[in-house]
Amino acid sequence: MYLVKTPPLIKTIFSDLVWNISTGDKEIYLTFDDGPIPELTPWVLDILAKYNFKATFFCVGENVKNHQDLYARILAEGHTTGNHTFNHLNGWHTENEEYIENIAKCDIFVESNLFRPPYGKLKPGQSAAIKGEKTIVMWDVLSGDFDLNISKEKCLQNVIGNYKPGSIIVFHDNIKAEEKLKYVLPLFLDHLSENGFTAKNMECLIPAYA
Repeated sequence: MYLVKTPPLIKTIFSDLVWNISTGDKEIYLTFDDGPIPELTPWVLDILAKYNFKATFFCVGENVKNHQDLYARILAEGHTTGNHTFNHLNGWHTENEEYIENIAKCDIFVESNLFRPPYGKLKPGQSAAIKGEKTIVMWDVLSGDFDLNISKEKCLQNVIGNYKPGSIIVFHDNIKAEEKLKYVLPLFLDHLSENGFTAKNMECLIPAYA
């Protein structure tokens, strides 16, 4: 069970997390979780380049370790990256010390002050420890590309029907999401372009760019 659109109450209760980025412009923030992998991430980069759109990739450290050239390409093409733990850990099922150590292990390969918890799941103690070091980036639109129980058409409607200026939208560059992503992403980027929207990276959340 998951919410495609994050309710305002959740954003208010957890207001110290980033759910969307305030803007008066027609721009949104695409994010891709779980990569990089050679089977899918290059395709994502190619289609983003076609539209001159930028994105943020929340990378699993183990994947970056195994595909460092691909990670370098993400950065070289003007995208931002974030820490997604080294082993894609579920915070609810992991002891706090182990979880924080896993983030630190990912830091060896992903140099970023941005963090997104896998599955969006964090314990309060984990969140408190992370917030001293990183900006925790959540989302306000979840595509559902990982959900084997919905159609690719439903996945497309999840994003087209719920985004707004400043939205942070979650996709996944992993094998499980591949079929839906390859259907949805080109159509969604077409839709954005036709409606005068652009997609930006998250330089605005990185102190070095302030």
